[in-house]
Amino acid sequence: MARKKTLASQIMQAYRDAQKAKAAELKRQQQEHERQAKAAERETARLERQRAQEQAAAQRAAQRELEEQARRAQQIERDLAKRQAERARAAERQAKERARKAAEAERLVRQEAVDALKQEAVQRSEAVQARVRELEGVLRLRTAGLDRRRSAVERGLVDGGSEGLCAAVENALRTSVYPAGLGGAVRAVFAPETRELVLELDLPGQNVVPAAAGYRYKAGPPPQVAPLPRKEVEVKEAYRVLVARLVLRCVDEVFTATPPPLVDTVAVNAHVSTKDRATGKSIRPCLVSVRAGREGFEELVLDEPSLDPVECLRHLNAIVSQHPYDLEPVRPVVTFDLERYKLAPEIDVVAGLDSRPDLVALDPIEFEHLIRRLFEAIGLKAWVTQASRDDGVDAVAYNEEPIVGGLCIIQAKRTKNTVPAEAVRALAGVMHDKAAAKGILVTTAWYGRTSREFAQRTGRMELIDGRGLKALLREHLGIDALLGLPKLPPGWAPRDLT
Repeated sequence: MARKKTLASQIMQAYRDAQKAKAAELKRQQQEHERQAKAAERETARLERQRAQEQAAAQRAAQRELEEQARRAQQIERDLAKRQAERARAAERQAKERARKAAEAERLVRQEAVDALKQEAVQRSEAVQARVRELEGVLRLRTAGLDRRRSAVERGLVDGGSEGLCAAVENALRTSVYPAGLGGAVRAVFAPETRELVLELDLPGQNVVPAAAGYRYKAGPPPQVAPLPRKEVEVKEAYRVLVARLVLRCVDEVFTATPPPLVDTVAVNAHVSTKDRATGKSIRPCLVSVRAGREGFEELVLDEPSLDPVECLRHLNAIVSQHPYDLEPVRPVVTFDLERYKLAPEIDVVAGLDSRPDLVALDPIEFEHLIRRLFEAIGLKAWVTQASRDDGVDAVAYNEEPIVGGLCIIQAKRTKNTVPAEAVRALAGVMHDKAAAKGILVTTAWYGRTSREFAQRTGRMELIDGRGLKALLREHLGIDALLGLPKLPPGWAPRDLT
């Protein structure tokens, strides 16, 4: 029994041992499985860590690459910005340099302009001073050699009588050299029985005296050359003295150019052609009138620096305007002699006219005497010249008014068509030849623009067309005349003819 228990115990023990071994093996296997699972987990974890590390490394590498790219991009941007900034600084430097150069050039231009204006002021001041010296020396610096003209004057008298002598004297005086703007035309009339030569001298206008004493540079704005005004009293006094110098020089040159046996007395009426400031009309006042004998005049010392020209004229008993700059006229001491014109006997043509005469149908002699009566009615002394050898003068008139007076040449054109411009120019020539102060051309027709412009330029001619003639006849003679023209002139109305 005991042996049976032992075997059973052994078997049970063996079973238990086997179970224990089996359990141990299971446990071992379980443990091995767990170990392997843990190892697998560890490997998985390791792999995951490795993958995570690789991913992290890859991310870090990618981040570093991105950062490197960003750094390179930033570097490129910085380089680009740096280059742009450098280009901007270079452009700014260039712009500043250009601006500096432009400013320098502008400064130089301004300086050159200022220097030019200053130089201009100096030059203009010097020109004014030179002009003043010319005005002051016009009497002292007379033309030499006029005495050599005496033989020509004698030949003129022998060949052409009084008119030939006058022409020779006028030619001699034209050779006299004057400063610019001071030499005036001279017209002469000679009376051989008294050996007196009467001259009409054209004086320069007031503007020959510089209104400025000098010029200076004025900074502006704008920069300019500004005049330094001369005192008005100085300008007027300079013109008064200049007029006196010119008259004395004219008398001296006439005595120098004429032989003493032929010319013993010289009379000069000095006129100036200008515009009346009150009316705007052309006027020709006489500013100086002097009559001097050769013997008394030759005693004068015209080259003496202390000589007062105005007082010298008064010494010669000349009539001198007190205010020549203001065109205050004087009455001439002697006037032109009308005897050198051959005058026709007067005809009272007005009494024989119809109540409404046709001016175009009048006889030429009747027409000329009608014009003469018209100017007498206006207030002039008028004469009709002889029909033959009248030098183109139909009538002469004289106005004794001291301001607008003088000898007037009248031509009457009884025509049906426009007066040619040559007729107007011819009248100017006759005026010069006859030393007339004024010329009037009267016609029954009309004038062209060229004729009117020429007459306006001379300043001493007046053109009266048919309309004007009708109006003057109606106003001064009470004659309501007709104009039998074949056609209506340009710009006229039918009533102008009827």
